[in-house]
Amino acid sequence: MIIKGIIDEDFVNYKKPSMFISAPECTFKCEKESGVRCCQNSVLASAETFDINNDELIVRYVCNPITSAVVFGGLEPFDRFEEILSLIHALRRHYQCEDDVVIYTGYDKTEIWSSVEKLKPYGNIIIKFGRFIPGHEPHYDDTLGVKLASDNQYAERIS
Repeated sequence: MIIKGIIDEDFVNYKKPSMFISAPECTFKCEKESGVRCCQNSVLASAETFDINNDELIVRYVCNPITSAVVFGGLEPFDRFEEILSLIHALRRHYQCEDDVVIYTGYDKTEIWSSVEKLKPYGNIIIKFGRFIPGHEPHYDDTLGVKLASDNQYAERIS
């Protein structure tokens, strides 16, 4: 899996202690649509990418007694969907781990419907939908247990 970074113990992006995996690319749709440089993750775009084996990543996660969820975020995880799906498949089928998997996306549900449908069989999948819109009010999301940057964003447990 190609990624930008890993935080082994993240307490910011989900209500449970999580491994946070930063996606390697994004089309910067939020900035293009708003016409404003506004991405809090834009620094990641110039960060080095690296390739990590799914098994190595999963073992690193399951052997950590502190974490109880995996969160994908950073740039845009759905722009590398097949890699995300492959990791989730291995986590569920080969490692028998049913912990929550959270995916932060700037896409609306309708834009990635076919990918959402492919994730449903895996169980305990949560997706945060919606682009950041400058000037919109932040709000608390009960599903994630964190504050989201604009009021059009929401998380949904899809399975």
